[in-house]
Amino acid sequence: MTQLITGQVLTFDDDPFAVPPETAARHEPSGAVAVAEGRIVGVGPVARLRAEFPGASEVSHGAHLILPGFVDAHVHYPQTAIIASWGKRLIDWLNTYTFPEEARLADPAYAATIAERYLDLALAHGTTSFCTYSTIHPGSVDAIFKASATRGMAAWAGKTCMDRNAPDDLRDTAQSAYDESRALLDRWHGVGRASYVITPRFSPTSTPAQLSALGALWTEHPDCLMQTHLSEQVDEIAWVRDLFPDARDYLDTYEMHGLLGPRGIYGHAIHLEPREVDRLAEVGAAVVHCPTSNTFIGSGLFDMSLTGRLRVGLATDTGGGSSFSMLRTMAAAYEVAQLRGQALHPAQLLWLATEGSARALHALDIGRLKIGAMADLVVLDLASTAAISQRSARAQNVWEAVFPTIMMGDDRAVAQTYVAGKPMK
Repeated sequence: MTQLITGQVLTFDDDPFAVPPETAARHEPSGAVAVAEGRIVGVGPVARLRAEFPGASEVSHGAHLILPGFVDAHVHYPQTAIIASWGKRLIDWLNTYTFPEEARLADPAYAATIAERYLDLALAHGTTSFCTYSTIHPGSVDAIFKASATRGMAAWAGKTCMDRNAPDDLRDTAQSAYDESRALLDRWHGVGRASYVITPRFSPTSTPAQLSALGALWTEHPDCLMQTHLSEQVDEIAWVRDLFPDARDYLDTYEMHGLLGPRGIYGHAIHLEPREVDRLAEVGAAVVHCPTSNTFIGSGLFDMSLTGRLRVGLATDTGGGSSFSMLRTMAAAYEVAQLRGQALHPAQLLWLATEGSARALHALDIGRLKIGAMADLVVLDLASTAAISQRSARAQNVWEAVFPTIMMGDDRAVAQTYVAGKPMK
């Protein structure tokens, strides 16, 4: 049975970084999204869709704004419980907070608890799809895929592989990383809405042998994504240089082991060398901007001009990032860009959090309101608090109406979240 979800509707016809932002999107003040069997079967003015789908049931969201569900392209769900931990930069943060917490996910019951908690928080904030690191424990991958399947969510996840520069209880080996990753890939990849991601944490915690083993696995399964970290902090880059003296740069530590390709996703990518940008662009790889994380642990300011050459996604980086909210993440992206002399348009911010991240994940059926796409939606209340309401009341167009919610909104602004047409909030 067809259902019409009605309200204001905002759709994108083009990339707002490639064309003038105002022309990239279409705003329908009295619109609807038609949903049947979990997919979008129509988008447009509510009057036209009522005529096109006579007898359809309706759910009205009044003047709320309907968008594609947010797509979080770089998450560490095992770090949910340690989000907003005080006072450390990357390496000390890993050793002080991250590694002890990740060790706890050796317990399958605890892993399941954290997976459930993360997904509940993500959905409450309007996130309907995500790409996450797990831990070295295969059970942590099972936990997040099982919890996602229960909710019908599109999920990308992989076993995080580390065989050096990590505590003994968080190390695997080159062989076990390959074997366990392959077994998980065979178990989950393409099952329902689950996609397996080959996941070396980053070069400092993998020996060349492990990187090569994972590169071989990717060669065998080129339809999978591969995720890792790249050039997050200056002292990290110096460490990589010491560990890989023969590498031309940080990116080369991956390329020399078969871990550079068009389905590669490289988190942070703040301090890139010109050669690294050229190679990423040449192969068609994606980078992911994690602004709340980059400011919270003092990493640096991402260069948004990379959108002219690379696929760029947006992410909370839970729990190095300081919020589960993609609204807060968009606000931080705006602030970071301002510090680099660029004022991002609201259309660009919303696109990064939806279709931009979906493109980074090579996902064609999420992040957009198009016929045939999955009916993963977020409905925003553009007057969710007194501060936001008094500002949006002065709006002369949809962009002035939505920008205060981007800058000041949180889970209170999320009136509803739909996954495959099912309300989740």
